[in-house]
Parts: sequence; C-alpha cells; structure tokens
Amino acid sequence: MNRLDIMKALALKISIGLLSMLPFTINAELIVLASPQSQDKYYAEKIDDIFDFHVDYAKKIIQNGDNVMILTDQQLYPDYVKALGKQHVTIAPMQDIWMRDFSSANPNQPVLFRYTAAGQGGTKKAQAISDDVQADFKAYSQKAGLKFTQTQLLNDGGNWVEDGYGNVVLSTKFLADNHLTETQARAQLIRLTGAKHIAFIEADEQGGLEHVDGVVSFIDQNTLVINTYPEDPDYAKQLKIDLKRGIPDIKIHEITTPYDGSEIYDEKFGSACGLYTNMLVTPERIYFPQFGIKQDALALQQIRRLTKRTVIPIHSAQVCHMGGGVRCMSWQLRGKNAELLLNYFNKTH
Repeated sequence: MNRLDIMKALALKISIGLLSMLPFTINAELIVLASPQSQDKYYAEKIDDIFDFHVDYAKKIIQNGDNVMILTDQQLYPDYVKALGKQHVTIAPMQDIWMRDFSSANPNQPVLFRYTAAGQGGTKKAQAISDDVQADFKAYSQKAGLKFTQTQLLNDGGNWVEDGYGNVVLSTKFLADNHLTETQARAQLIRLTGAKHIAFIEADEQGGLEHVDGVVSFIDQNTLVINTYPEDPDYAKQLKIDLKRGIPDIKIHEITTPYDGSEIYDEKFGSACGLYTNMLVTPERIYFPQFGIKQDALALQQIRRLTKRTVIPIHSAQVCHMGGGVRCMSWQLRGKNAELLLNYFNKTH
C-alpha cells in the first residue's frame, strides 16, 4: 500500500469513528415528545406515569435506530437526562404533552394547521389557550429555522392520517370547524398539501376531538388498518364506504379492538385504551401500542402479517386512559427539518 492509499484508509477510519460517536442516526425518523411542565396541576397526578411511558418509548426508539428528543422544563430535565442521556433531552417546555396535535402534520410535506379549541377542551376560552399552546411550538420552530406550510385552517394533527404517497384521511369535524363542504375542503387541502386523494369519515365518537388516528392507520401505500365495530355494523359499513369513496384504490384491513373506556382521566377526551390503530408509523418501523391485556398478542400477530415494517411493541397502559398514546404523543420530522431541529437543540444544550 502506497502513502496515498494509507492516507485514504486512515481518513476513512477516522470518518467512520466520528460517525459512530454521533448521538443521532443520520436519515432516521426524528420523534419528538413533550413532558408536562413540573408545576402543571392538570397532569400532576399522572406525571410519573407519563415519565415512565416517555422513557420506555424513547429507549425503544433509540434501540431500533430512530432518533428521539424529549422537550421538558428546567425542573424535570435532570430526571430525563439521568434516564436517557443529555443528547436526547432539551429544555424547551411545551404547555401540553400531545405534540401530535399542535405541531406540523404530514412529515414528507409538512403543514401547520391552526390548533383547534377542542384540543384544549372546547370551552369559551379554549381557542385562545390553543393558540397560546401552539405559539410556544412556533417560537422554537422559528428559532430552529424549520420550514413548513402554514394555514389558518383549523385542524389537529390527530385528525390527519396519511400514507406518505398522497392519500389522507380526516374526520368530518374538519368540515364543520372550517365551514367548508367536502368538495371545497378537498380542493383547498390538495392545493395546500399536495395530497392526491382525501377521504372524510365520521368519527366513531361524536363531539370533542373527533380525531381519525384512533379509528384508522395507514401501514403502507393505499393500505389502511381500521378498528372492528361488531357492536355497530352500520358504522363499520359506512366507514368503509367513505374510505373507498375518497381513496378509490384503498385496501382495508381490520384489527382487533378491545376498547376499554372504563377508566377516563378527563371526560372531555375519552380513552385510547384498546385502540391499536393509534400506532406510530415511520418509513421503516411501526411503534405499536400494547395495553397489558390478552388481546395484545393477537393484535401484534395481525399487524405483523400485514406489514414488512419492523413492529415494536410500546407499553401504553399508563397513559391510554388520558385519551391518547403512542401516536398522539409524537411529533414526526424527516429530512432537512429533522436536521435543523437537532442542530438547534445541540447548540442550546
């Protein structure tokens, strides 16, 4: 080996060594979670359960090759750092834990809707509170230089489920909130987001959030998993009709749905216990809720038969009765936005 070859080999060895020292995986999904603020009375009773859920979930994300960042406040920062390491935690307190709803949707072509009053309980002051919650998110996004389309159309991230290939599902609450017909809404959303096919469905629980991510989940292009509704066959029939009307080539699979609404933290938001459709789907993986019940094994078996993605079980019993879980907690970023946010938080550590 001549001197030039030796130098090239040494340079390659050094570059590989530097890459192995990086805390984050290049080109992986970035999943961002938000802790409660330490003095928030609303979450006071559940703060330990939320912490345990976050730590378990974050460790699974790291172990499986995606990136994770926990946003927290000064008081909780040491606990999260002790559990996960400094590189996965930053002081950037959010006013709520459901990052999905007030952050950007549609990670391939991000769009930021105006967070709805329903996300904060739907009271007279709820829209002002929702705007304030989203303002904190916007402030950090602007500091990091993130790029996404912004719109005054009202919607929560939990009411936007996409497959990454132009197929989208929303509930008809979007139409009511924005005073649009289905035809008008479809045209506006296609212009805004680049979507190709949009299905509007009735939520399975009327009133309140009416999100679709507890009803359906894309697991591949044109391929959806939906809840089973043996107690309401008329709703199940209409759900499939509406999905196929909006997305003509859709393939629909049902998954066991042992819904449990016996324990609810806040009556305004219901429960997500037993809803396996509230899974987080990334290009290579599915983070899949588990509830510590006998149907967990069947649900895992069903989803693994339907996808080539790696399915990673995430214990969600600590938080599901609060109205959400794996997907609801997670803001997803890809590509340049993921890089920009990680760079920003690394500089502010």
